[in-house]
Amino acid sequence: MQIGEKIKSLRIMRNMTQEELATRSDLTRGFISQVERDLASPTVENLEMILRALGTDLKDFFSNLENKEKIVFTKEDRIPIYDTPKGVKEELLLTTSEPKNIEPSLLVLEPGCSTNIEKPHEGVELGYVIEGEIELYLNKEVYLVRKEETFFYSANKKHFIKNKSSTNIATLIWIEIF
Repeated sequence: MQIGEKIKSLRIMRNMTQEELATRSDLTRGFISQVERDLASPTVENLEMILRALGTDLKDFFSNLENKEKIVFTKEDRIPIYDTPKGVKEELLLTTSEPKNIEPSLLVLEPGCSTNIEKPHEGVELGYVIEGEIELYLNKEVYLVRKEETFFYSANKKHFIKNKSSTNIATLIWIEIF
């Protein structure tokens, strides 16, 4: 099996689009497409970024062993999301995409910063504020969510989160369920 074919197989098995893989690995969709068709060879660094986004590493990728179920995910396993606004840091908490219908992330918002506005989509979202307080915007409604409080809503509304404070960071767990 060629490297590109194996990467494509892993991506499809994890029900991930080329665009999602590109975003998670901080590469372009075009490059992912070329790698999958064996038209381009990734550097070791790019291959590691792709494999990390797919929930594996070089050792497992090149071994003949079946993928083992990963149970514990360390801080080093987190996948950074690179297309966030300035002052927003987001990391996926699971390196595996299975089950594909859940995507938990750790979100850190600098004072006064907000996430990108998400268009309505299928699914639900929930979160737990670890530190600080946020404003949750759902269409034209705004909800204040404080430390140790939880929010839950249907994602069929335009939505985003803003750090209400002008001096303190806000940290939360944000889980999207599709």
